[in-house]
Amino acid sequence: MADPTVVVDNLHVVYRVYGAGGNKGTAATSLMRLVKRQRRVSIREVHAIRGISFVVNHGDVVGVIGRNGSGKSTLLRAIAGLLPAEQGAVYTSGQAALLGVNAALLDDLTGERNVVLGCLAMGMPPAEVKTRYPQIVDFSGVGSFIDLPMRAYSTGMAQRLRFAIASAKSHEILMIDEALATGDASFRTKSHNRIKELRDEAGTVFLVAHNLGEIEQSCNRVIWMEAGQILRDSDDVTGVIDEYLAATGGEPRHREQARL
Repeated sequence: MADPTVVVDNLHVVYRVYGAGGNKGTAATSLMRLVKRQRRVSIREVHAIRGISFVVNHGDVVGVIGRNGSGKSTLLRAIAGLLPAEQGAVYTSGQAALLGVNAALLDDLTGERNVVLGCLAMGMPPAEVKTRYPQIVDFSGVGSFIDLPMRAYSTGMAQRLRFAIASAKSHEILMIDEALATGDASFRTKSHNRIKELRDEAGTVFLVAHNLGEIEQSCNRVIWMEAGQILRDSDDVTGVIDEYLAATGGEPRHREQARL
């Protein structure tokens, strides 16, 4: 039996949006509230994850599929510890890394300082940071901009550097959200190859991808989410993908694979 690395136990995640929705009223009623010093704060709650539970073992590569807004990215962020649980809990055997998000860049610092601080924040010893630094800069392709403050970077350059920092370290629990993919065709090819290497090195991998052929080729298990709940959780990856395509009116699987 493989050792569990991630346990999600009756997880609920709720977003609270302040000032959203509700009847704002007319200018006259707003003025009256000001005169009477009344404050009305409208709060809208979005129940993004609704009581889901599952266990993932060492060596599993889990694909997470679902429509936009089904809770896929929210689930990954909760496992990474970036979102608090409203109810229930997430237990992990090690630090879970959401690729491309954990490396936060500071605009006032140079790219060089961001690389060093980002690597140290991921737990690299200083000697390893010094060794990996040239590879990170070369992979990002930012060139001489590495000596300039981050505010001088374009959005694409900053995203490439963030990816280069985050992917410089192997992670026991790695989560990859396709929405984080960035860069031109050349960089996407490099990042795709690096992700494949990280999958081989990691103990457990979660993959969110709209390309279902990628899920089918890479994963030994699939979780299908709908409205914040798990609709299917199975090691029959192909069967679940076929069901998903039939339910959502997507393209047949063989046409998805043809684009790989």
